[in-house]
Amino acid sequence: MEPQMNDEIKEILTKYNTIAIVGISNKPDRDSYIVAEYLLNHGYKIIPVNPNIDSIFGLKAYPDLLSIPDEIDIVDIFRRPEFVDEVVEQAIQKKAKVVWMQLGVVNERAAKRAQDAGLKVVMNKCIKVEHMYRFGNF
Repeated sequence: MEPQMNDEIKEILTKYNTIAIVGISNKPDRDSYIVAEYLLNHGYKIIPVNPNIDSIFGLKAYPDLLSIPDEIDIVDIFRRPEFVDEVVEQAIQKKAKVVWMQLGVVNERAAKRAQDAGLKVVMNKCIKVEHMYRFGNF
């Protein structure tokens, strides 16, 4: 573990509250559902993003980031790497602060694009696991 990255992740999880979850599923056995529920239960504001669902957890779902009227702090991505470039472009347009690619999601080109635009990037890490690790919620 890189201590600097750990400090940066803790800062991200402490400083930012509004998380758009791109690729969220309404199936309770899916990681995106489990992560979203965890984040909701720990005080974060969740904005579901999936064009195939209307709502989840009583929250309106949006087809993409550009459809969201609110400001977004963190864009948490549950999509295959080949779809990340488009999500990052939308995150930049929405002036998000952080792009978070979940465990198994690696797209170096999109990460560089986000960093070049001034966004923080976390890649190939689970936001729930990182939160649990830092705040003792095992």
